[in-house]
Amino acid sequence: MKRLDKNEELCIACHACEEVCSKAFFKESNLEKACLRIIEGEKVKIINCTQCGVCIDICPVEALSRGSNGVVRINKKDCVGCLMCVGFCPEEAFFQHDDHVEPFKCIACGLCVKACPTDAIFIKQ
Repeated sequence: MKRLDKNEELCIACHACEEVCSKAFFKESNLEKACLRIIEGEKVKIINCTQCGVCIDICPVEALSRGSNGVVRINKKDCVGCLMCVGFCPEEAFFQHDDHVEPFKCIACGLCVKACPTDAIFIKQ
């Protein structure tokens, strides 16, 4: 199964991963629209989807499914914006922004991995 993995000890909280993600998915530089989050505190925390699939069973309209590579995807045509997936995600890795009805999450595209200067995030197969 393809997924984004992390080594939080290597993260320097430069937010380059969030920047490239928001530009790729929403064509704008807005860290609130990144499909992963860097939380700064005493220790840096990286919030990302582990492709566990809990959200698939929660979705009342079956807008979520797992692709052949193991990545959980959202069918935006079917999504009604109930945000149950956001509330039930055990990783808190489903996000919502008021500019959009549908929630969003990491699909392990790898663009953030290329942008990370410390290899704190990586794709695991």
